[in-house]
Amino acid sequence: MSKQRVLSGIQPTGRLHLGNLIGAVENWVELQQSHDCYFFIADYHALTTSYADTKNLADDIRQAAIDLLSAGVAPEKAVLFRQSDVPEHAELHLLLSMLTPLAWLERVPTYKSKIEELKERDLGTYGFLGYPVLQAADILIYKASRVPVGEDQLPHLELTREIARRFNYLYKEIFPEPQAALTRFPALPGTDGRKMSKSYRNTIAISDTPDAIRKKVGIMVTDPERIKREDIGHPDVCPVYQYYKIFARDRREKAAKECREASRGCVDCKKELAQVLIEYLAPIHAAGRELEQEPKLLDNILKNGAERARAVASATLTQAKKAIGLA
Repeated sequence: MSKQRVLSGIQPTGRLHLGNLIGAVENWVELQQSHDCYFFIADYHALTTSYADTKNLADDIRQAAIDLLSAGVAPEKAVLFRQSDVPEHAELHLLLSMLTPLAWLERVPTYKSKIEELKERDLGTYGFLGYPVLQAADILIYKASRVPVGEDQLPHLELTREIARRFNYLYKEIFPEPQAALTRFPALPGTDGRKMSKSYRNTIAISDTPDAIRKKVGIMVTDPERIKREDIGHPDVCPVYQYYKIFARDRREKAAKECREASRGCVDCKKELAQVLIEYLAPIHAAGRELEQEPKLLDNILKNGAERARAVASATLTQAKKAIGLA
């Protein structure tokens, strides 16, 4: 039996962080063992919110590729490429935008919330309103059957299915309706307790040095009701304890017990967590240093990935254009 095809992408808007790692990348590494995986660096998508400042875009794309490969994405098991190297994404996006009702885009839950979250930027653009259509094109161009997403992305995936159904109804049955492959972990809290996000500047990057990790963990918010060390703690509401449940499962019960008994202070808890994260990321850092010494290897991986992706995307685009009557 042929493997199910999986498609997922990640934006290069700054260095990838721990939320990206446990929410997406580690899932990709697992899926590539048993699925036909296409993973891409979504540089077109990065422009939807960062079009006014692209001076670091090339470096961010390169760092994203290093982070993904260092974390275990393997070019011999999965197709890894840069979105803009496969122009079929953009052309299918154009075709799908012709048939997508405006009301469908305006009702996407993240549309207004993202504008509020990034209110210092001008997001009143066609590209930002229409980015769910580009997302649909990314998925449908490979006829992916599964898409790894968090729960907050489910409305986007449902929109993709609606667009696929509308195309199939208007023209010809071309596109399958992709299903979600939900990530195992909820959103990881950032250093300020909110969801870890580059927009909030509260991230711990995959490529952060040990000193940077210690500094960032050291300023993390904890149980707001625990003011003094002798105060009884409530680990279930503490962002630091959420990290123990993911990165230090063998220590979480002891940490929770000592927190509730006030025999462990927040400073001690943070110091231990910082060391846990440093050790967790050590293999990724080592792999990253090797890749940084091999720029041609990195370029070749992305080039070969784009060629493999284009072979599939071009065939799908030809089918879609013929169905519409453009070929």
